[in-house]
Amino acid sequence: MSTPLRVTVWNEYVHERTSDAVAKIYPQGIHSAVADAIRQHLGSGVSVRTATLDEPDHGLTEEVLAATDVLTWWGHAAHERVEDAVVERVQRRVWAGMGLVVLHSAHNSKIFRRLMGTSCMLRWREAGERERLWIVDPSHPIVAGLEDECFELEHTEMYGEFFDIPPPDEIVFISWFEGGEVFRSGCTFRRGKGKIFYFRPGHETFPIYHDANVRRVIANGVAWAAPTGCRYFGEGRNIPEPLSPIAGEHVVDESLHRAK
Repeated sequence: MSTPLRVTVWNEYVHERTSDAVAKIYPQGIHSAVADAIRQHLGSGVSVRTATLDEPDHGLTEEVLAATDVLTWWGHAAHERVEDAVVERVQRRVWAGMGLVVLHSAHNSKIFRRLMGTSCMLRWREAGERERLWIVDPSHPIVAGLEDECFELEHTEMYGEFFDIPPPDEIVFISWFEGGEVFRSGCTFRRGKGKIFYFRPGHETFPIYHDANVRRVIANGVAWAAPTGCRYFGEGRNIPEPLSPIAGEHVVDESLHRAK
């Protein structure tokens, strides 16, 4: 039997405890809705835990991260309350191969900004507009199982370009909004050995994480971001002696050394 994919779902868990409107939509917290979506689609192939801002080390200790293959991140009201030491810890794990799925307003999280090296800012409008997410990479595993070339969210927060991120490795979705704005709403990146998926939908005052298509995409994104490949040697190392000299007789062509 294969080992289950180990996923940690992180949420600052502020809005749900301070707003009755948000608590009504997500009574167990946004992290619970995201975790349920991952379990729904990945089933017995995944082991999911949750972590929140107010836990010691924000729930992201060295031990937790060492036992995490993919981390999902949702934040909005408390980005600056995340300790820099924890951000650095997460960054090192991403470099070493841990996947990272960044959701909605976590575009402004410390960890995403640090990994991107840009402001990661954008235009926004909270007007409950319709959003149409167009699939622009239909062969990508992140869109597996979606039924059509696009899907819609009836009421959501608008995000518009310019989105200040580095050129993505892949653009999976582009969104259109009623006001005419467009947005690169599904983007992938690689940092070190780690794979990163940014997915736009998810404002706290709309039931976005109860939408069937959004839930499937998040689960697909987690599966895609799982560590792959060989062990990663990212640290600098001085090699005073060859690790494995090439076997066989070393023949020197003396003619190369003769003066002309």
